[in-house]
Amino acid sequence: MWTRWLVLASLLLTGLVAVGQPNAGASAEAEWTSLFDGKTLGQWKTAAFARTPGPRVEGGAIVLTAGQPLTGVTWTGAFPATGYELRFEARRLVGGDFFASVTFPAGGQQQYGTWVLGGWGGDIVGISSIDGWDASDNETRSYFNFENARWYKFRLQVTEERISAWIDDERVVNVEVRGRVVSLRPGDIKLSAPLGFSSYNTTGVVRGIEYRLV
Repeated sequence: MWTRWLVLASLLLTGLVAVGQPNAGASAEAEWTSLFDGKTLGQWKTAAFARTPGPRVEGGAIVLTAGQPLTGVTWTGAFPATGYELRFEARRLVGGDFFASVTFPAGGQQQYGTWVLGGWGGDIVGISSIDGWDASDNETRSYFNFENARWYKFRLQVTEERISAWIDDERVVNVEVRGRVVSLRPGDIKLSAPLGFSSYNTTGVVRGIEYRLV
């Protein structure tokens, strides 16, 4: 009798574990979706900055030729407001300021931020702006020595609770944003919204642009 109950209990426990397994796998990471085919601008359009030479596609990448002062592209397709990761590769060819800063949706309606890459003379990285403080003055500021002509890997994760960012797998931003105001710096950078890349008096190159939901 006891043996029969032990076997039954064992089977029930095994069944419970088996039922639980699909739930554990339900949170598997989503696949990456490409936003650039390496051949044409596609759904990217030239950002409406004044005196911009306009971007071009060359060698499987988008070239942001140095403008006076800004050059950029803006995404015109669908894109999530939050709960996503964006990744891309970029390099600075000529100049000494930001070369592939990305403006991105940051949750609420008409709420955007910019991940500045090499601003304020070429080495400051951070999010502009948080609670009215730009990347040079808030807690996301860090310093990174970008070498001209070298490709770097960038990844940005945006959720309702936090903004995180990595350069070559090194996390350089990790800031809680729930209950805080994420906004753009005053000026023409708003022309990059809702999603866009820009350079400042600098020629930058961007490729491999992809996103996924998180």
